[in-house]
Amino acid sequence: MHALWPALRQARAARAISPELVALYDQRVDIPVSAFADMLTQAREHIDVLVYAAVFLHEAYPRLNELLRERAADGCAIRIAVGDAESENVRARGQEEKFGHGIESRCQLALMHYRPLIGVPGIDIRTHGTTLYNSIYRADDQLLVNAHVWGVNAYGAPVWHLRRSGEGGMFDTYAESFNAVWSTATPVRHEG
Repeated sequence: MHALWPALRQARAARAISPELVALYDQRVDIPVSAFADMLTQAREHIDVLVYAAVFLHEAYPRLNELLRERAADGCAIRIAVGDAESENVRARGQEEKFGHGIESRCQLALMHYRPLIGVPGIDIRTHGTTLYNSIYRADDQLLVNAHVWGVNAYGAPVWHLRRSGEGGMFDTYAESFNAVWSTATPVRHEG
């Protein structure tokens, strides 16, 4: 086939490696939590987090809220979208992963962890009920994308680390996906 259409060989090779791909991890559990914290610490303009729960961040890095407050105080815009525990998509995910109602309780726990940040200038927290194809952790021009695999808990699914290298690449695709979910998400207000 390549003898007839040599351009196919070049096109396939050109797509095999993206200049935005920094690293690929077999499983999220392979990435030390310090890598997430370091990436967030370096952010100067944007931090975006799109998850159902990701309670591992608070569990393994108890200083997370303090770090986010510091970044916001320095002018970094922070948007955090956690799963709506009442969402049909969240419930379906629990069934698919054979996690039962655990995912709903983890969404509630994640919101409990982030609740002290509600009302902090520069930090916006919302809940979403979308089908979550990927969890996204953005710090300026870097992204960690936790790809979700049907029936596999997020910690056992692959993660790719992207660094934006120009407009219209993979980074922008995931950033635009975050923005689309964000536009449908519900702001979390103070209780009481």
